Amino acid sequence: MNAAPLSSTAPLHGLTVIDLSLTTPGAYASVFLADAGADVIMIESPDGNPMRKHTGWPALARGKKSVTLDLHSDTGVAALHDLLRGADVLITTSRPSALERLGLAASHLTELNPRLVSASITGWGTTGPWANDKGYEALVLARMGVFHGKARMSERPGPSFTSTPWASWGAAHTAVQGILSALYERESSGAGQHVEADLLRGAASMDTYNWFFELVCARWPDAYQAMYAFDEEGRPAAPLIYPLLVAQTKDGHWLQFAQTEPRLFFAMMTEFGLAHVFSDPYWQGLPLFEDVERRVELRDIMLEKVRERTLAEWQQVFDMNPDVTAEIFNDPVAALDHPQLQHDGRVVTIVDPERGPVRQPSTLVHVDGKPLTELHPAPRLGADTDEVLASLAAGSTATPKTDAPAGDLPLAGVTILELGSMFAAPYGATVLSDLGARVIKIEPLAGDSMRNLVAFPEAGGAKVLQGKESVALNINTPEGLAIVHEIAKRSDIVLQSYRAGAAKRIGVDAATLKGLNPDLVYLNAPGYGTEGPYGGRPAYAPSVGAASGLTMSDLGGLDLTGRDLDEIKSIALRRHTAGANPSVQADGVAALGVGSAMLLGLLARARGHALGDMTATMLSSATYALMDRNADYENRPEPPASDAGLYGLDALYRLYEASDGWVFLAAPQESEWNNLVESLAPYTDLAVEKFSTPDLRTANDAELAETIATVLRTRSKVEWEKDLNAKDVGCVAVTERTSEIELQDDVYFEAGYSVLADSPVFDEHRRLAPLTRFSRSGVKADAGCMIGEHTDSVLSEIGISPERISELREKDIVC
Repeated sequence: MNAAPLSSTAPLHGLTVIDLSLTTPGAYASVFLADAGADVIMIESPDGNPMRKHTGWPALARGKKSVTLDLHSDTGVAALHDLLRGADVLITTSRPSALERLGLAASHLTELNPRLVSASITGWGTTGPWANDKGYEALVLARMGVFHGKARMSERPGPSFTSTPWASWGAAHTAVQGILSALYERESSGAGQHVEADLLRGAASMDTYNWFFELVCARWPDAYQAMYAFDEEGRPAAPLIYPLLVAQTKDGHWLQFAQTEPRLFFAMMTEFGLAHVFSDPYWQGLPLFEDVERRVELRDIMLEKVRERTLAEWQQVFDMNPDVTAEIFNDPVAALDHPQLQHDGRVVTIVDPERGPVRQPSTLVHVDGKPLTELHPAPRLGADTDEVLASLAAGSTATPKTDAPAGDLPLAGVTILELGSMFAAPYGATVLSDLGARVIKIEPLAGDSMRNLVAFPEAGGAKVLQGKESVALNINTPEGLAIVHEIAKRSDIVLQSYRAGAAKRIGVDAATLKGLNPDLVYLNAPGYGTEGPYGGRPAYAPSVGAASGLTMSDLGGLDLTGRDLDEIKSIALRRHTAGANPSVQADGVAALGVGSAMLLGLLARARGHALGDMTATMLSSATYALMDRNADYENRPEPPASDAGLYGLDALYRLYEASDGWVFLAAPQESEWNNLVESLAPYTDLAVEKFSTPDLRTANDAELAETIATVLRTRSKVEWEKDLNAKDVGCVAVTERTSEIELQDDVYFEAGYSVLADSPVFDEHRRLAPLTRFSRSGVKADAGCMIGEHTDSVLSEIGISPERISELREKDIVC
């Protein structure tokens, strides 16, 4: 599958991408491809892409070209078709009916260009009960239950809105993974195909373990009760609350500690002057006491200990004691000053001809310590129209159709060797297993610690272990390391997520393994970096969420300060909810970045240009995912942020109470106003002067919100959803249970969002469906694996006899 060497070092050099997207997920997908060297041509109307008004446009449109076409004219559509005849990839975010009008249905695209890989990103997918509904991000998150899971971010009762692009990021990278997989498959088949991604699956991919936690609670309610971080009264109810303490310093700064390993928690308590609690009978049961008041008492003491010192004093502690660490709760812009990002060159400044210097994250993937490509500013509207259209003067000829296989897995024959633990990096390999990759996971003899995160056996790791083969061994012995080396010789990709320096100490660093297998794609996926000031620190979703700005983005920028212990406890609960909610958090964000990075390396190798050592960290992926709001420049428009009550962005994009719960209303576009006015006409008159223009609606937003709120309180949430959607006004009834419970319901199963799998622990059960759909290639949906389930078969495959395997087992080298 080797092609002629490319003339550029960029992995996607020579590929042409036509970007018809008008929304955030499409922009995130195409900027990843542009950053990797693809020639991305944005097709814009003469009035420009509406995203040009957004804060993140200079970053999300960087390195792309702008071509203006009037797609309401035959001439414009014909020019678009000509462009597609010579393109490799098409990205769209429109509803199927709009694409049909433009002659861009999947079947027509195949006739137009059989080698084209077309990717459609929608809110709900193209099948199922909501396929034709409005696909705004907030509607998806509301229906899934994400806003319910975030309820405690606000002090009022009910769900809380978040503007963080969880679903957009998820949909963007499941689309990227579909595109790269289809391009990889095209290298052998010569044929393109259609790829589908959607916001619902994208958001669902953010969860790395809670699916099985909820499955267990639902299946065995009498034997296993759900335990959340805090009880209904806001009191600690889970042991991780203490090592993942959220606390305020003496001078009003907030810290997110990350001390989940026992030795690190002991170091933390020792620094607090509380080492005695581990031997004092009064605190027996630490860190979880049956006595609720004792849980509260310990947390109160810990909060007061943090409040005894200023941020500067705590920073001194972190500098002197590597076993004690915490992250400041950064806003997305301040996050770009993080010492590790600065050390790794993960922040760049690009001079925009209209805006001046724009500070922003560099490419998601770095190779040999550097960004993938040299980055260029976003284009002016229509800047490339003449040049691109002139290239069509000679005419384009569609590639002849080829007979391509159908139903095969796009990554069939690809082997990934996974080295690492917990969630972020390993889940990146999991999503590729659904596409056909064989993933061999190396575990310690006792298994990956995520297996025991939840009290029910195996529930903590079940989602991340789906589709994998487990080989349990002691990698710190010569015999165990030799086994890993033999597997590496037969692998295509190595994924490692150890802290800085550990891979080299063990003997599984890139230099060592590429010495054994020069064709390896090698991806480092640590929490912080492969070296640098934070490279040796543990990284967990809450701490990375705090450091990157994800948590403060969820809170709408509400940087609250507590004046006394009661206020501090209330605010700490709100910050914890924002940063540690399992449905949407930094592990999921980083995992999708890992999946896309591995596929990028794989495709580059197939195209004849193997990359060097690749790196994608949790922290850098999280900041990359916030480019829609952390791009920093003078006079930038304000990024999307919720109101102080966490209802929404404005009156036309927010949560409202119905008579029996909540709805989310989404009618932000001018074109949707008349439909809303008509829909609510039987109840109120919105066609009045003070609401007659967008500017007046903005000026009178509070009054408009109260007018709509008064109406929506009069009927049930299901009635409003049905009636408003019938008038093409976005409205959903807010689900008031967690996403992972909701997605296991019959309606989601029947719609194909979940599928059946069979596990030795959970028997037949529903799991999240593969995240990407293909028109021609297949996918698979396997269950998880047990510790060492595949040790014997894999060792036999690499030539180790049964007798030798028995010897290794007796010596506790393998399990």
